[in-house]
Amino acid sequence: MTNETPKAPPLYPKSHLLAASGIAALLSLALLVFPSSEVEAKKTTLSLELESPAEQLKDESKAAPLVQVEGDQGTPFAQIESAETTTEQAAQQAPAAEQKPEAKDPSHREVTVARGDTLSTLFAKVGLPTNAVHDLLASNKQAKQFSQLKHGQVLQFELDKTGQLASLHSKVSNLETIRLTKTAKGYTFAREISKPVVRTAYAHGVIKSSLSASAQRAGLSHSMAMDMAKVLGYDIDFAQDIRQGDEFDVVYEQKVMDGKVVGTGNILSARFTNRGKTYTAVRYTNKQGNTSYYTADGNSLRKAFIRTPVDFARISSRFSAGRKHPILNKIRAHKGVDYAAPRGTPIKAAGDGRIELAGRRGGYGNTVIIAHGNSYKTLYGHMQGFAKGIKNGSSVKQGQIIGYIGTTGLSTGPHLHYEFQVNGVHVDPLSQKVPMADPITKAERQRFMQQSQPLIARMDQEKATMLAANKR
Repeated sequence: MTNETPKAPPLYPKSHLLAASGIAALLSLALLVFPSSEVEAKKTTLSLELESPAEQLKDESKAAPLVQVEGDQGTPFAQIESAETTTEQAAQQAPAAEQKPEAKDPSHREVTVARGDTLSTLFAKVGLPTNAVHDLLASNKQAKQFSQLKHGQVLQFELDKTGQLASLHSKVSNLETIRLTKTAKGYTFAREISKPVVRTAYAHGVIKSSLSASAQRAGLSHSMAMDMAKVLGYDIDFAQDIRQGDEFDVVYEQKVMDGKVVGTGNILSARFTNRGKTYTAVRYTNKQGNTSYYTADGNSLRKAFIRTPVDFARISSRFSAGRKHPILNKIRAHKGVDYAAPRGTPIKAAGDGRIELAGRRGGYGNTVIIAHGNSYKTLYGHMQGFAKGIKNGSSVKQGQIIGYIGTTGLSTGPHLHYEFQVNGVHVDPLSQKVPMADPITKAERQRFMQQSQPLIARMDQEKATMLAANKR
């Protein structure tokens, strides 16, 4: 007889313990493969990718729902794993598909223009002799357009059964393709212009440093920013009035080909808040076909003179009766405003008129004087040179380029000296109140309001939607 206490029987069969250990191992593996931080990281990345220019707000309803791949929204991990497995399988199958490319048409050649390429080198790449280039260029006057190559441009060659060039075509822009086709008499040239779909788009921006930088952040091109400055340039001096915190809204035309934006058109409406005061512009074409911009209540934005004859220039010297001349070193009235800008910057006519002088004038150097009717004159001095067609007696339109900034005459650096005279008396062009153009006529007012009100409402609605989305 022994004093050993008999061992208690196990609470669970050994097979159950082994199964439990296996389940625990699988759970640990699942946590390693799908940590909660990774699922949250996926959500954050997807959210960031959703941020797009405001011009795409109208297409949001077409976007695919993303909630199905967010694990913390209740989607089982099995669904995520299944989606990832499918993606991996597709990635693994892709190389297999690449290993069996479709047979290429031996009569078709395609080359992309690299740096240093010429038409001769491109012809050599597709096996065509040098004399083929000469024959092509000599056969048609417009064929030389193919020699004006751009880096990245693609040329498509079609060869006949004997390996000779049958046709050559290339896309020179998103909307334009040029083509040469061989005939019995040589090559015939054709230009194909594609017509894009025009839709409206919206952009909103806040000034942080400059108008162009803020416009770029809002998804607007530099040319569109220049157009906005031109439209509102009668009331806002974009050289000196812009302040941090100013904001703008724009509804404009967008050109689309095959779902891709290929260009922009006209500004349809714009609103700019400058120093707390808001200016609104609406584009309107009257029954006679004349187009102009008006305020929301139908007053013309176009005035007899624009505020600034140079875009985005810096004012280096103001109108003064007692300024010390930087070169003559003595007190001398400064009867105009100096705009400093890089040499060659375009200078615009402040208003419609007739050129009284386009030539040298003492300390002003190269100078243009424009008479605007009987009461007003403007002077532009220190020009580098004159624009084409600018000469004594010629007529100019408001905003027309008349010359370029330089340092001719008594000048310490490149700038424009701009003077404004009323009935022969010099006045400060920055403070002079300019005459207004005619408003919308009574006969056009109802038609104008029917077109302008939806544009104003569009800007209000888009801005409200954007602000609401930012608060989420």
